[in-house]
Amino acid sequence: MTTTYEKIDAWVDAHFDEQTRFLQALIQVPTDTPPGNNTPHALRAAELIEAMGLPIEKHEVPRAEVEAAGLQSITNLVARRHYGDGGRVIALNAHGDVVPPGEGWTKDPYGGEIDNGHIYGRAAAVSKCDFSTFTFAVRALEAVAKPTRGGIELIFTYDEEFGGEVGPAWLLQHKIIQPDLVIAAGFSYQVITAHNGCLQMELTVHGNMAHAAVPHTGIDALQGANRILTALYAQNTLYQNITSQVEGITHPYLNVGFISGGTNTNVVPGKVVLKLDRRMIPEEDPVAVEADIRAVIDAAVVDFNQGRTDEGIHVDVRRILLSKALKPLPGHKPLAEALQR
Repeated sequence: MTTTYEKIDAWVDAHFDEQTRFLQALIQVPTDTPPGNNTPHALRAAELIEAMGLPIEKHEVPRAEVEAAGLQSITNLVARRHYGDGGRVIALNAHGDVVPPGEGWTKDPYGGEIDNGHIYGRAAAVSKCDFSTFTFAVRALEAVAKPTRGGIELIFTYDEEFGGEVGPAWLLQHKIIQPDLVIAAGFSYQVITAHNGCLQMELTVHGNMAHAAVPHTGIDALQGANRILTALYAQNTLYQNITSQVEGITHPYLNVGFISGGTNTNVVPGKVVLKLDRRMIPEEDPVAVEADIRAVIDAAVVDFNQGRTDEGIHVDVRRILLSKALKPLPGHKPLAEALQR
């Protein structure tokens, strides 16, 4: 006797080519974030999903809120599938935004090209693939074994790279969605019930420009930034001694992912900008972590300026993002165990 799971698998296999074409179409509309002009993708995704017979709501975030978050345009999508009274509502949340492609691509990052069984393009792995997977999972379920109670909500948002404040958080704050359980996007074959938090900061190191022929007349912001970088990276050695008790999570880590500065080869740099990313284990206090980072920066500045006869460097520090760690929540076990089965 064929089981329901086997029937669902058979439906998915039969519609694999259609699902692949859907993913290709999603890849072919860029959603680089920054700059975060993502409404065009939402409108295209909604058009494709509605063509499959799934009505979808378009929730445009006011421009002022979007720009305050450092983005250009955001429209969140919600498709509600109500099956009957009783039961719980499960939200399937994926994000359409993705960091810019960078260098080294051998394929068009917005082409969705298939080569030797692999599809190439930005967000093919995370998380436009989840738009595709979640949409076709709902279609398969309804085609083979439509539930009689509860519901599923497809929630597709566009600000994961900037912290989710005008995506999932915005939808929750405006009570547009109120699910009981959530399955979020992820690039893993494991069932994840906890993950690290993230603190991102921008450091602007100010010195004074001077001609390289007379460097003593300037204050080298790059040398100052180097002192700060050395102090920050030294923290990673200390972080290895901080161990999380949450299974699957190891220790905190700090990464500097962006450096920009200087005006020309023969000019002492007057300004350097650094952007750092500090991953926090669930046991850490985000406020304390940020305070510690700022203290490390302040100490490095004092060290660099010590003994100088000029004013030395000064640093402006700005928090870009503070995303708290996800801890195992009450009530998650039935869903996690069902997914594991």
